Amino acid sequence: MIRISLASSLLMTLTLTAEAQLEGAPTLPDAPVQAADWIMPRTEHGHPDLQGTWFFGSRTPLQRPASLGTQRTYSDQEARMMEGRMQQRLDSQAMPLDPNRGAPEAGARIGQEADDSFLAHYQAARLVPVNGEYRTSVIVDPVDGRIPLREDFKDFTARQRASGLGETDGPEGQPLSGRCLMFGSAVPSLTPGMMNPNLQIVQNRDYVMIMTEMVHDARIIRLNDEHFSNDIASWMGDSIGRWEGDTLVVHSRNFRPEQSSGMTIAMSEEFEVVERYTPVSDGEIHYAFTVYDQQAYTQPFSGERMLTRNGAEDRVYEFACHEGNYSLSGILAGARRQEVEQELGLRPAMKSQPAGASY
Repeated sequence: MIRISLASSLLMTLTLTAEAQLEGAPTLPDAPVQAADWIMPRTEHGHPDLQGTWFFGSRTPLQRPASLGTQRTYSDQEARMMEGRMQQRLDSQAMPLDPNRGAPEAGARIGQEADDSFLAHYQAARLVPVNGEYRTSVIVDPVDGRIPLREDFKDFTARQRASGLGETDGPEGQPLSGRCLMFGSAVPSLTPGMMNPNLQIVQNRDYVMIMTEMVHDARIIRLNDEHFSNDIASWMGDSIGRWEGDTLVVHSRNFRPEQSSGMTIAMSEEFEVVERYTPVSDGEIHYAFTVYDQQAYTQPFSGERMLTRNGAEDRVYEFACHEGNYSLSGILAGARRQEVEQELGLRPAMKSQPAGASY
């Protein structure tokens, strides 16, 4: 039997009350369905054992295509057809290039098509069902599966643009990923990543650590504790957790506003997120979240998907971003050279690019 002290019980009550006071009453994701006759492994402290390496990528988009309206799921036939089209695209990308192809058109963009094709092969052409359903989006509330962003909201990056800070004016104008600070959304597992979508969970009685492979971001979640002062903003926020039965509930706030992303999830200084991790089999964790931010969104929104266990031979390797990051100094040095050439009349004036999104 696990004994919960009076202080811990009171703290749990206060935390539940605080979450209830967050504006709005979003429709929570469906209760996770556990595998029949499955015996949940537990730690020596009696908690569900979440430890291991997990894959959080998904072919299901974060937002639902607007054309699908309120269609929440695909039929089995529709899912098979989509997987077939995905596989055809992967097969096409894997084909060897024509060695006799001509040179690119003068002035045409030379992009990262090779990288894009490689990234697509991180994930199999497979839709992972949630509670037996093939979802059209990770977001389930609002019912249209769309992020309810306020039209007039300006995040950290937008305010940088408005102030006139260009992308190459200094390191502050560069995306967080280019500076090897952060990658992805405020909490990496919120979005179904395509690149390095792996995480490792380590836990003991008082803490849970979740480390994401991309840029080697580690979140340390304090169990049965209080939040730090609102004056202390942190990368990935200040996270506290508690066990509700067999579900790990994590409440995070006090994020650094630089983590707002126009490509994934925008945020203001008021951003908060509640996550729920529920193991449903030896190989799956049902992951659900609800985002609260009155400045950025017209209402809270919720989503859910599955985390799948990696093979025993799989590891989360060191990302080593800074060690090989020579690009930033080259980008800024190149911009200064362009400025000198413009002053000498050797090249036409070039408009500075606005600060990029922190993706």
